[in-house]
Amino acid sequence: MRLTTRGRFAVTAMMELAMRDRHAGRPISLNSICARHGISLSYMEQLFVRLRRGALVSSMRGPGGGYHLGRPAAKISVADIIVSVDERVDVTQCNGQGDCCGARRCMTHDLWMNLSRKVQDYLASVTLDDLVRQCDEADEAPLKVAHSRKTGGKTAPRKTPAGTRTP
Repeated sequence: MRLTTRGRFAVTAMMELAMRDRHAGRPISLNSICARHGISLSYMEQLFVRLRRGALVSSMRGPGGGYHLGRPAAKISVADIIVSVDERVDVTQCNGQGDCCGARRCMTHDLWMNLSRKVQDYLASVTLDDLVRQCDEADEAPLKVAHSRKTGGKTAPRKTPAGTRTP
């Protein structure tokens, strides 16, 4: 099984939209996504035609325009994205057709079909919202470590409204 750049770039772009929706609430331009990730604009435009057709994104024209999610991040799975850009997650040699060995199935066909289903089920269980939360937690982890080092692992004292410190 191999996920091509089409699927990877589509997931990356959708993550950008989800993060922008969550933190800034405004659309993002394809130019911005492409510049940040080193992806060709023409390639990204092709992906967004497919994502728009799948109702995963919508666009706003004019100044400050761009793309945003077509529905809430919690309602968009990674599998939805992969399928919308015509990507397949299949580990069989026969693309699930059952003609692995000429006109008949190979001895391991069921093994690879079951693995393909497990991968598909997993991707269907992961939403953009899950991924954004993971990114947010990962971004906060270095801040927590730095704060812990500054305070010797203890909670820093806080100032109360009266100006006194509390532990």
